[in-house]
Order: sequence, then structure tokens, then C-alpha cells
Amino acid sequence: PVFAGVNGSAIENFSCVIYNVSFMNCTWQAGRDAPRDTQYFLYWQNFRYDDARECELYIKDENGRNTGCRFQNVTIRDEKAYFLVNGSSKDSPIQFYDEYIQLYKIEILTPPLKVTANCTGGSAGCIITWQPPLISHVENVQCFQYEVSIQNK
Repeated sequence: PVFAGVNGSAIENFSCVIYNVSFMNCTWQAGRDAPRDTQYFLYWQNFRYDDARECELYIKDENGRNTGCRFQNVTIRDEKAYFLVNGSSKDSPIQFYDEYIQLYKIEILTPPLKVTANCTGGSAGCIITWQPPLISHVENVQCFQYEVSIQNK
């Protein structure tokens, strides 16, 4: 497909990460051939039936250009979220960048909750218990896999 705008003016290296259950950061770099006055704007749509929303809290570089966005109260659903970053410049039209992302794939999970270890010193050894971490999406807790690393101190 042919996109209106200067080649190389669309953003590059777009990535997002979800952390602390309901926060999301997205970042990008300005297009290599974008005019100096180019400003970028991020829109996203979490589910098919929601309206697209513009970023409310931009991350700016030293020149005042938007190079990222912070979101809060993010909720993950099964479907992909749609992200669109377009740009404007007085000099020339700017190409847009868009991507669908499955949000659960970009979530950094918090540690398991209420980790306890009871060691009796007898032949029973130690019993270690924990609860699943808090997550931003409704998921089957049986999907989690854990690895216990025991180190002699």
C-alpha cells in the first residue's frame, strides 16, 4: 500500500510494555527523514467496540517532540489492541505507523504473592507456598509456571 507522506518520516522502534498491573508505557523514535518540526500523536483502541483515544500523557524529548506515552488504568482483554501514531509538520505530510498488539504478551508480571517457607529440620525438609501474582487480565491461574531456586546460605 502507498502511504501519503515523506518516506522515512513515520516513527521507528515502536514498543509498549505493561507493568504494575495497570500501567503501560509506549515509546518510539522520530523517523530518520522526518522534518525537524514534526510532532507525533498516538491513538489507541483497546477493544473493537471502544472509541480510539489519544494519549493523555506524552513523554517528550529535549526538543519537545513526543517520543512516548504513559497510560494508567489499562485493562487487558483477549483481543488485540490497535495503536496508531501519526505526525504533522508545516513542511510536508508525514507517514503514519500502526500496529496491532496482543497486550498480554507485553505484560511484565509482578512477583508471586505471600511467599512463605516453613522448614522443620526433620526429614520433611521445607514447604514453600505462594499465591499467583496480580495481573491486569483475567486469566486461568493454572497457566502459571513457577521455578523455585533454593540456595544454601
